[in-house]
Amino acid sequence: MDDLMHVIVIENLEQDEHRHLNNIQRRPRDPFAILSERQFINMFRLSKALTQYLIECLTPHMRPKNRETDLDIKTRVLIALKFYAGGSYQLDIACNKYLDVSQSTVSRCLAEVTGALNHPDVFNEWVKFPHNFEKLNKTRLEFYNQHGFPGVIGCIDCTHVAIYPPNIEHPDYPEYLYVNRKSYHSINVQLICDANLKILNICARYPGSTHDSFIWNNSNVQTLMRNLHQRTHTDYYLLGNSGYPLRSWLLTPLEEEPAQNTPEHTYNSIHKTTRVKIECCNGLLKGRFRCLIKHRVLHYNPAFSCKIINACAVLHNMCIEYNIPAPDLEDEGVEIDFGMLGENEVIFAENEEDNVFRRVNPELANGRRARSKVIQIFARRRHYNI
Repeated sequence: MDDLMHVIVIENLEQDEHRHLNNIQRRPRDPFAILSERQFINMFRLSKALTQYLIECLTPHMRPKNRETDLDIKTRVLIALKFYAGGSYQLDIACNKYLDVSQSTVSRCLAEVTGALNHPDVFNEWVKFPHNFEKLNKTRLEFYNQHGFPGVIGCIDCTHVAIYPPNIEHPDYPEYLYVNRKSYHSINVQLICDANLKILNICARYPGSTHDSFIWNNSNVQTLMRNLHQRTHTDYYLLGNSGYPLRSWLLTPLEEEPAQNTPEHTYNSIHKTTRVKIECCNGLLKGRFRCLIKHRVLHYNPAFSCKIINACAVLHNMCIEYNIPAPDLEDEGVEIDFGMLGENEVIFAENEEDNVFRRVNPELANGRRARSKVIQIFARRRHYNI
């Protein structure tokens, strides 16, 4: 009998030891302590120092840890960052090793962190259009120093972010509105960036079928630029492709390709090389935060999908501000669909005439004069060889 009790005691001790070892093995390890800086950036897209700063920024807008079983704010932020970076609930083995959470936990953390990043105190601090002449002139000078195009304060374009199809009968988000011209469901996102690829303005609330020019014509920045020019501050421009209407505050390329070695050809050429900034911005945004690429698809309703897009814009600008290198993506093998207008797709022709009176739209006429003014600057440079 004593021998039997002795065996039972030993077995119980061994079971306790196994449980203890399993708990140790399952306990997530701190990625701040375990990962190198490069590994950390590849997994979470932000550096360790920037992530700590982000946690400090978001803490006032997040629920404190009330119970022993609650995840702390640091872990909740890391879980959301991992989702933005990869775009999948099925966290890979490396992530499980450091975070060890369920899919439902990821969902809750994502909702909370995304809400905090969309809080006005956070969002408006990191995504803001130049709001005074000092900042406008600084932005304009950066573009000029890099590309030689006078007056540019931003480049504009739209990009599509794929979403799961909404319910066909949904009263607020009817499914058909979200089918874009490439036949997949999306949010059409307007971006304006500066010369350093920082996002100055983002509008992520329109369904995929909405035309770029409609989003622009109903945006706050369009109103701001119009008012700026009406107050005679006419030396500030945005650059857009042919999908936008030519205006004195929004310069587009000449539709017909000009002859070589002419000021018009120089205008089109420099316009293109300057405007490529917005394509680079979009590529970096989607390359860094892969939840936004077409192949990952946001499995949320449109309203929350828009908040995720805004959250990624905030994080993108933080990375630009703190010079965070782009992650290593060579091994992912996924081609990014930027969802942008092709060079040969001219949608908005420069023939906005009143069909009754055959008069050219006065805003279009002012746009042509503004563009001619810039072309003349290139002509003078050519004449004086400057």
